[in-house]
This record gives sequence, structure tokens and C-alpha cells, in this order.
Amino acid sequence: MQQIKLGIIGIGGMGGGHAQNLAKGLVPDIKLAAVADDRLIRLDWARENLPEDVEVFSDGNALIESGSCDAVLIATPHYQHPEFAIRTLRHGLHTMIEKPAGVYTKQVREMNEEADKSGKVFAIMLNQRTNCVYRKLHEMIESKELGELKRVNWIITDWYRTQSYYDAAGWKATWDGEGGGVLLNQCPHQLDLLQWLCGMPVSVRAFCHEGKWHDIEVEDDVTAYLEYENGATGVFVTTTGDAPGTNRLELTFDKARIVCEGDKLIYDRLKVSEREFCMTSKEGFAKPPMERIEVETDGKNEQHIGVFKAFADHILRGGALVADGREGINGLMLSNAMYLSSWLDRKVELPVDEDLFLKELNKRRAVSGKKEDKGIVFDTKGTY
Repeated sequence: MQQIKLGIIGIGGMGGGHAQNLAKGLVPDIKLAAVADDRLIRLDWARENLPEDVEVFSDGNALIESGSCDAVLIATPHYQHPEFAIRTLRHGLHTMIEKPAGVYTKQVREMNEEADKSGKVFAIMLNQRTNCVYRKLHEMIESKELGELKRVNWIITDWYRTQSYYDAAGWKATWDGEGGGVLLNQCPHQLDLLQWLCGMPVSVRAFCHEGKWHDIEVEDDVTAYLEYENGATGVFVTTTGDAPGTNRLELTFDKARIVCEGDKLIYDRLKVSEREFCMTSKEGFAKPPMERIEVETDGKNEQHIGVFKAFADHILRGGALVADGREGINGLMLSNAMYLSSWLDRKVELPVDEDLFLKELNKRRAVSGKKEDKGIVFDTKGTY
């Protein structure tokens, strides 16, 4: 069977985990061919933990130019995602990037334009789209059976992180190294799902609290208010400082309420639309009749492995990707809008003013602190 020879640039927590999974043969259509990292300690790790036939490079560009790979996964610090993707696409390699797509949408737009010109497959590791609960909810929304969206509330506070997490790597939790905090590191998945399920809002008002719960310069506590074109509103709350934390998504539609929590999808289906009931009922305190359903799903939740399988299937047989790489700009647009709103202390319209965002980001990068890189890589298994 034909296999795609894949290289991974960046073998920290995420990239190293991907390398081990591929080396175990968990994705039959993909063979791990090469890895690259500029940290000697990670190269030593690769030589000790990966098969002998996996080439090891101390520079991502050398891996790209080696001819050893048909495709590349980029799992570097965030600013480098578009930089390396542009190089791999120009070199004629199929490309997948880890989340987020980048740090600022202007850079990601350039990456997307390169993907359009390349003719190569371009994907992004938005593994939460493989979750059966979110897939089923997406299917229900697309069918229009729920009616018009009225309200969205997402409390996603089960990203608890200790100070040692932030102290482990020099680039983490700095404006110049990582480009942001909880919005850019932990929440790209939820921001992607938010736009995938509900569409993009037209405006955002956000409050991003920097170093509220940890000794860091970027945000670790966020509350954002969203407005949609049809009049729907939303609230998005996230932090890495709450324990035990919550992950509850509640969507209210004209004909239903949906709650996603604890791997369950609870569907409160109205027997008559709320708008119709409101305008026709003769009883002032009456509520529309409803039935509660626990929605059945197919139970499949392949996460990263599912994204890799779809990537390979698309290259070899034309199957569907879990997420096209170009779609990464949407969730990033949401986080850029939240940052800009907080920095300027006002509501901002979407799409964001990309030049203004970059100007404000660069102000923070210019005074960003430098940290010692302790070379610690935590095992990310089970943290997503």
C-alpha cells in the first residue's frame, strides 16, 4: 500500500506526541519519515524514542529541502506556523499546521494565498471537529431543524494550568514568543467550533485579564460578548485559573435549546417555535411545550488520529479533510478581535482592522520579557 512520507517540524509536547503515534502505525496511510527541531535535547529524545529509519534534522528548512517527505506537519511556536507553511507549500509539499493558524490574521492571509497558488493539500489540526458530539450538533444546525440562533453561551474553564506549565519553556506565555495566552494556546479549538457551529459574529466586546492567576504577561482570564448579524448574542468565558473548571456549551434557537456538557448532547425541542408561541399564546406566563431528548451520536472521537487519517485519505483518494487549513483564519479572527477590543477598551467590528491589530501587538512584543527555557516538555496525552 502506498504510504505518505511525513515529516514533523517541531517535536515538543504536541509534535513529539504526533511523532510517537505515527511511529506506532496508528495511521496506516502515513509513514513517519523525518523530524526536525532546533533544540538538542529534543533531537536526543527523537533518536532515543523514534525508529532508527526516521531522519533527524536540527533545522526545519533542511527537512523541507531534504526530499525525504511528501508532506509536513508544522508544530512549532505559533509565529512560525505561517512562515514554515509558506516554505513547505512553495517547495511542493502537502502541509498541515498545528493550531492556531498563526498569531495575526494578516500573516495567515498570506499563508492562505500561498496555499491557493500551490495546488497542494493544506490542512489544520482542529481535532475537536472529530468529536461525535460537535459533529452531530453541526449536522443538526445545518439541517435547519433548530431554527434561528438566538443565544450562545460557552464556559470553557477546564484548561487549568499551573505556574510550572508556563515556566517550562522560554517562549510560552510571552507576547513575543507565543503571541498570547489562553485564547491562542488552549482555546483555538473552541473558537473554531464556535464559528463552525454558529458562524462569525459581526462585533466583539472583550475583557482579557493579563497575568490574573499566574506570573505571566499574557491573558489567562477572558470574558467576551458577541453580536451576530441576525440579532443573536453570545458570551464566551475562558481561563486557565479555575479548578475543577467547566466545559458547557449552551445554544438557544427559535425551536430548541441544545446543551453540550460531559460528552452528552441534550436537546430540548419546542413543539412550536418560540416566536410563534410568543405572539399567539393568550396566557401571559405560559411556555412553549417541549420534549427533552438525549441525542444519540455515532460515538466516534478519533481526535488527532482522525485528522491525520482524513489528511492522508484526501491526498491519496480525494476524501474529505476534517478542516482545510484556510479555515484556521476564522477562529484566529475571533481571538484577534477579543484582544483588540480589550486593548482598545471598546467594541470592535469584524473583520478586524488587521494593520491596527498588528500595530497593537507589536507594541506588546517590543516590551515582552525574556524567559529562561528550561527545556521541559510535558506529556500532553489526555489534556485535550
